[in-house]
Amino acid sequence: MPVAIITGASKGLGRALAEALAARGWDLVLDARTAEVLKEAAAVVGEHGTRVEAVVGDVTDPAHRSALVAAAWQLGGCDLLVNNASALGAEPLVRLEDLPLDGLRRALEVNVVAALGLVQEALPLLHGARAGGSVITVSSDAAAEAYATWGGYGASKAALDQLAAVLGEEEPELRVWAVDPGDMATDLYATAVPEDDGPRPEPGSVVPAFLRLLDERPASGRYGAPALLEGRR
Repeated sequence: MPVAIITGASKGLGRALAEALAARGWDLVLDARTAEVLKEAAAVVGEHGTRVEAVVGDVTDPAHRSALVAAAWQLGGCDLLVNNASALGAEPLVRLEDLPLDGLRRALEVNVVAALGLVQEALPLLHGARAGGSVITVSSDAAAEAYATWGGYGASKAALDQLAAVLGEEEPELRVWAVDPGDMATDLYATAVPEDDGPRPEPGSVVPAFLRLLDERPASGRYGAPALLEGRR
Protein backbone atom coordinates (compact mmCIF):
# COMPACT_ATOMS: atom_id res chain seq x y z
CA MET A 1 0.00 0.00 0.00
CA PRO A 2 1.20 3.57 -0.57
CA VAL A 3 2.28 5.50 2.51
CA ALA A 4 1.72 9.18 3.34
CA ILE A 5 3.02 11.45 6.08
CA ILE A 6 0.54 14.21 6.96
CA THR A 7 1.37 16.94 9.46
CA GLY A 8 -1.31 18.81 11.32
CA ALA A 9 -3.54 15.78 10.88
CA SER A 10 -5.64 15.76 14.05
CA LYS A 11 -8.37 18.01 12.64
CA GLY A 12 -9.35 20.25 9.74
CA LEU A 13 -7.89 19.67 6.31
CA GLY A 14 -5.19 17.29 7.53
CA ARG A 15 -7.70 14.95 9.12
CA ALA A 16 -10.11 15.14 6.17
CA LEU A 17 -7.31 14.28 3.75
CA ALA A 18 -6.15 11.43 5.99
CA GLU A 19 -9.64 9.92 6.02
CA ALA A 20 -9.91 10.18 2.24
CA LEU A 21 -6.53 8.52 1.67
CA ALA A 22 -7.29 5.77 4.17
CA ALA A 23 -10.54 5.09 2.31
CA ARG A 24 -8.37 4.55 -0.78
CA GLY A 25 -6.15 2.07 1.04
CA TRP A 26 -3.22 4.30 2.02
CA ASP A 27 -1.18 3.61 5.14
CA LEU A 28 -0.58 6.80 7.10
CA VAL A 29 1.74 8.54 9.52
CA LEU A 30 -0.15 11.34 11.24
CA ASP A 31 1.33 14.22 13.20
CA ALA A 32 -0.09 16.72 15.68
CA ARG A 33 0.92 18.31 18.97
CA THR A 34 -2.11 17.34 21.08
CA ALA A 35 -2.03 13.67 22.01
CA GLU A 36 -5.69 13.04 22.81
CA VAL A 37 -7.00 14.78 19.70
CA LEU A 38 -4.52 12.97 17.46
CA LYS A 39 -5.34 9.63 19.08
CA GLU A 40 -9.04 10.13 18.39
CA ALA A 41 -8.39 11.15 14.79
CA ALA A 42 -6.13 8.16 14.20
CA ALA A 43 -8.78 5.81 15.57
CA VAL A 44 -11.38 7.17 13.16
CA VAL A 45 -8.99 7.06 10.20
CA GLY A 46 -7.97 3.51 11.13
CA GLU A 47 -11.56 2.31 10.79
CA HIS A 48 -10.91 2.09 7.05
CA GLY A 49 -8.66 -0.90 7.74
CA THR A 50 -5.30 0.60 6.86
CA ARG A 51 -2.31 1.02 9.14
CA VAL A 52 -2.17 4.35 10.94
CA GLU A 53 0.74 5.55 13.05
CA ALA A 54 0.03 8.58 15.25
CA VAL A 55 3.23 10.40 16.22
CA VAL A 56 2.72 13.23 18.71
CA GLY A 57 5.13 16.14 18.58
CA ASP A 58 6.08 19.53 17.19
CA VAL A 59 7.33 19.70 13.61
CA THR A 60 9.93 22.27 14.64
CA ASP A 61 11.68 19.52 16.64
CA PRO A 62 14.25 17.71 14.45
CA ALA A 63 13.88 14.53 16.51
CA HIS A 64 10.13 14.53 15.90
CA ARG A 65 10.64 14.94 12.16
CA SER A 66 13.03 12.01 12.21
CA ALA A 67 10.43 9.97 14.10
CA LEU A 68 7.80 10.70 11.44
CA VAL A 69 10.08 9.52 8.65
CA ALA A 70 11.15 6.46 10.66
CA ALA A 71 7.48 5.54 11.15
CA ALA A 72 6.89 5.82 7.41
CA TRP A 73 9.92 3.63 6.74
CA GLN A 74 8.48 1.00 9.06
CA LEU A 75 5.27 1.05 7.01
CA GLY A 76 7.23 0.52 3.79
CA GLY A 77 8.39 3.95 2.62
CA CYS A 78 6.92 7.34 1.80
CA ASP A 79 4.97 8.01 -1.37
CA LEU A 80 3.48 11.34 -0.26
CA LEU A 81 4.48 14.03 2.20
CA VAL A 82 1.86 16.64 3.11
CA ASN A 83 3.20 19.70 4.93
CA ASN A 84 -0.07 20.93 6.41
CA ALA A 85 0.90 22.02 9.95
CA SER A 86 0.74 25.81 10.21
CA ALA A 87 1.24 28.63 12.70
CA LEU A 88 -0.35 32.07 12.41
CA GLY A 89 2.27 34.20 14.13
CA ALA A 90 -0.36 35.95 16.24
CA GLU A 91 -3.71 34.79 17.59
CA PRO A 92 -5.84 36.57 16.58
CA LEU A 93 -4.05 38.19 13.67
CA VAL A 94 -2.77 41.76 14.06
CA ARG A 95 -1.38 44.52 11.87
CA LEU A 96 2.33 44.39 11.09
CA GLU A 97 3.00 47.30 13.45
CA ASP A 98 1.77 45.09 16.32
CA LEU A 99 3.06 41.71 15.11
CA PRO A 100 5.31 40.16 17.79
CA LEU A 101 8.62 39.28 16.20
CA ASP A 102 8.72 36.07 18.18
CA GLY A 103 5.36 35.23 16.63
CA LEU A 104 6.75 35.85 13.16
CA ARG A 105 9.72 33.63 13.98
CA ARG A 106 7.33 30.90 15.11
CA ALA A 107 5.34 31.14 11.87
CA LEU A 108 8.51 30.92 9.81
CA GLU A 109 9.83 28.00 11.89
CA VAL A 110 6.62 25.98 11.55
CA ASN A 111 5.50 26.94 8.06
CA VAL A 112 8.88 27.13 6.32
CA VAL A 113 11.88 25.79 8.23
CA ALA A 114 10.17 22.70 9.63
CA ALA A 115 8.51 21.97 6.29
CA LEU A 116 11.86 21.98 4.51
CA GLY A 117 13.45 19.98 7.30
CA LEU A 118 10.82 17.26 6.90
CA VAL A 119 11.29 17.23 3.13
CA GLN A 120 15.02 16.78 3.64
CA GLU A 121 14.42 13.87 6.04
CA ALA A 122 11.91 12.21 3.71
CA LEU A 123 13.70 12.69 0.37
CA PRO A 124 15.43 9.28 0.35
CA LEU A 125 12.08 7.55 0.83
CA LEU A 126 10.33 9.81 -1.69
CA HIS A 127 12.99 8.97 -4.27
CA GLY A 128 12.27 5.29 -3.71
CA ALA A 129 8.49 5.61 -4.06
CA ARG A 130 7.03 3.04 -6.41
CA ALA A 131 4.91 5.40 -8.50
CA GLY A 132 7.02 8.50 -7.98
CA GLY A 133 7.07 10.47 -4.77
CA SER A 134 4.93 13.54 -4.20
CA VAL A 135 5.11 16.53 -1.86
CA ILE A 136 2.15 18.77 -1.09
CA THR A 137 2.66 22.04 0.74
CA VAL A 138 -0.56 23.64 1.91
CA SER A 139 -0.48 27.29 0.85
CA SER A 140 -2.91 30.19 1.19
CA ASP A 141 -4.24 33.03 -0.90
CA ALA A 142 -2.52 35.24 1.69
CA ALA A 143 0.75 34.08 0.10
CA ALA A 144 -0.15 35.86 -3.12
CA GLU A 145 -2.55 38.63 -2.07
CA ALA A 146 -2.10 41.48 0.44
CA TYR A 147 -4.68 41.31 3.24
CA ALA A 148 -4.49 43.54 6.29
CA THR A 149 -3.38 41.61 9.42
CA TRP A 150 -2.31 38.57 7.36
CA GLY A 151 1.21 39.89 6.70
CA GLY A 152 3.25 37.53 8.89
CA TYR A 153 1.30 34.41 8.00
CA GLY A 154 1.17 35.36 4.32
CA ALA A 155 4.91 36.04 4.22
CA SER A 156 5.62 32.60 5.65
CA LYS A 157 3.33 30.92 3.13
CA ALA A 158 4.89 32.91 0.28
CA ALA A 159 8.28 31.64 1.40
CA LEU A 160 6.90 28.10 1.50
CA ASP A 161 5.55 28.52 -2.04
CA GLN A 162 9.00 29.55 -3.23
CA LEU A 163 10.64 26.56 -1.56
CA ALA A 164 8.10 24.26 -3.20
CA ALA A 165 8.73 25.84 -6.61
CA VAL A 166 12.50 25.44 -6.29
CA LEU A 167 12.14 21.88 -4.99
CA GLY A 168 10.08 21.06 -8.06
CA GLU A 169 12.91 22.32 -10.27
CA GLU A 170 15.62 20.52 -8.34
CA GLU A 171 13.74 17.22 -8.04
CA PRO A 172 12.17 16.66 -11.47
CA GLU A 173 11.41 13.00 -10.74
CA LEU A 174 9.11 14.08 -7.90
CA ARG A 175 5.84 15.98 -8.01
CA VAL A 176 5.82 19.03 -5.77
CA TRP A 177 2.52 20.87 -5.50
CA ALA A 178 1.79 24.00 -3.47
CA VAL A 179 -1.98 24.00 -3.00
CA ASP A 180 -4.13 26.94 -1.94
CA PRO A 181 -7.23 25.27 -0.49
CA GLY A 182 -9.30 28.46 -0.44
CA ASP A 183 -11.62 29.50 2.36
CA MET A 184 -12.45 26.75 4.84
CA ALA A 185 -14.16 26.47 8.20
CA THR A 186 -11.16 25.52 10.33
CA ASP A 187 -9.98 26.17 13.86
CA LEU A 188 -7.01 28.02 12.38
CA TYR A 189 -9.25 30.53 10.63
CA ALA A 190 -11.50 30.89 13.65
CA THR A 191 -8.45 31.66 15.77
CA ALA A 192 -7.07 34.07 13.18
CA VAL A 193 -10.25 36.12 12.79
CA PRO A 194 -12.58 35.25 15.70
CA GLU A 195 -15.04 38.03 14.87
CA ASP A 196 -15.75 36.55 11.41
CA ASP A 197 -18.38 33.87 11.92
CA GLY A 198 -19.65 33.78 8.34
CA PRO A 199 -20.31 30.41 6.67
CA ARG A 200 -17.37 28.67 5.03
CA PRO A 201 -16.93 25.30 3.29
CA GLU A 202 -15.92 22.35 5.43
CA PRO A 203 -12.35 21.08 4.85
CA GLY A 204 -13.63 17.81 3.43
CA SER A 205 -15.21 19.68 0.53
CA VAL A 206 -11.79 20.56 -0.95
CA VAL A 207 -10.19 17.14 -0.48
CA PRO A 208 -11.24 16.00 -4.00
CA ALA A 209 -8.92 18.69 -5.38
CA PHE A 210 -5.97 17.07 -3.61
CA LEU A 211 -7.03 13.63 -4.78
CA ARG A 212 -7.19 14.91 -8.34
CA LEU A 213 -3.54 15.91 -8.14
CA LEU A 214 -2.62 12.44 -6.92
CA ASP A 215 -4.68 10.77 -9.64
CA GLU A 216 -3.53 12.91 -12.57
CA ARG A 217 -0.02 13.83 -11.36
CA PRO A 218 0.25 17.15 -13.24
CA ALA A 219 3.52 19.06 -13.38
CA SER A 220 4.95 20.47 -10.19
CA GLY A 221 3.61 23.95 -9.44
CA ARG A 222 1.11 26.01 -7.50
CA TYR A 223 -2.56 25.05 -7.73
CA GLY A 224 -5.80 26.41 -6.33
CA ALA A 225 -8.28 23.91 -4.96
CA PRO A 226 -11.33 25.81 -6.30
CA ALA A 227 -9.96 25.64 -9.86
CA LEU A 228 -9.16 21.95 -9.49
CA LEU A 229 -12.67 21.28 -8.24
CA GLU A 230 -14.07 23.05 -11.31
CA GLY A 231 -11.93 20.90 -13.61
CA ARG A 232 -9.41 23.67 -14.28
CA ARG A 233 -5.74 23.99 -13.33
